[in-house]
Amino acid sequence: MSPVETKRTAAVKVADTLNNIEGVPVTAYAKELSAKWAKGEITGAQMKAALLAKHRKVS
Repeated sequence: MSPVETKRTAAVKVADTLNNIEGVPVTAYAKELSAKWAKGEITGAQMKAALLAKHRKVS
């Protein structure tokens, strides 16, 4: 695991933990996108766009 991937994975864990503390569930889809971002497979902008598109489709 590269240093960037290690830092991104740690950031995802912190974000998920904070969301859980606040009572905000993290969806499986969001976890999937976060894992892809941590591995460098997608950019932060692509992750945000995918999440927004999913939420707009659901509402």
